[in-house]
Amino acid sequence: MSGGTAHRLLLLLLCLVPSTWTLAAGSAAQPTQPVITIIIDDMGNDGGWGDAALTIPGPVTYAFLPHTPHARRLALEAHAAGKQVMLHLPMQSHEGNRLGPGALTLHMTETAFKRSMDDSLGAIPHARGLNNHMGSLLTRHPGAMAWVMQGLRDRGDLFFIDSRTTLQTVGQQLAEEYGVPNARRDVFLDNDRNPEAIARQFEQLLKRARRQGYAIAIGHPYPETTRVLVERLAGLQSSGIRLIPASEMIEYQRSTTLWHASSSPLPTVAKSSKP
Repeated sequence: MSGGTAHRLLLLLLCLVPSTWTLAAGSAAQPTQPVITIIIDDMGNDGGWGDAALTIPGPVTYAFLPHTPHARRLALEAHAAGKQVMLHLPMQSHEGNRLGPGALTLHMTETAFKRSMDDSLGAIPHARGLNNHMGSLLTRHPGAMAWVMQGLRDRGDLFFIDSRTTLQTVGQQLAEEYGVPNARRDVFLDNDRNPEAIARQFEQLLKRARRQGYAIAIGHPYPETTRVLVERLAGLQSSGIRLIPASEMIEYQRSTTLWHASSSPLPTVAKSSKP
């Protein structure tokens, strides 16, 4: 195939990409700086910790446990403050940990599973998507995760973020199959609640973002986490990294992937081209 023919083929294929993809790819073609998303999980059980966590500056995303005492009030306050709201949906763990109300398990029928998930989504006002609370067992099972993705797809424009509580998770794979916007957690901030350990994890988040262009962290409304984030996010702009909400992160990753795909040589053209 001649060089001119290969060039025309590439242009034709790019024209076939949907216009929304092209626009997204264009916006990601020259990223100005790395981006991070911070999700604060387990919101709703403790009102005092939750109120304090809402003071963390910037577009932090908050994930609320369904049917907990303070979830509805805090979700409404988060939304009013311009923060993004998610459902933090309990899913069965391999260790058999207590999950709390609204938990999804492998023993549920499809009808009960989907009804429970729908009730949990309805319990969190302004929820834009969900991530899993625990779930080291359930997220391994394609059938159960297919039900999750069907529920998200049927409710409209909702996204899924895989907390990745197990390396065997199939969450993102099933999200892709069902056309659900998705992303995955890169860093846990506060498995160790010592402020110095949290600060080190925050540095890992920034390092990951600089290396791959983006990174997602999950933390909790612990007083130690709130204090570290209030301090560190105040100086984030000087680090050259930008904080964005979860939904924007998903769009950013998607557009970046599409841009890289569209700017890469087509294998068939590269193999067929002759000098």
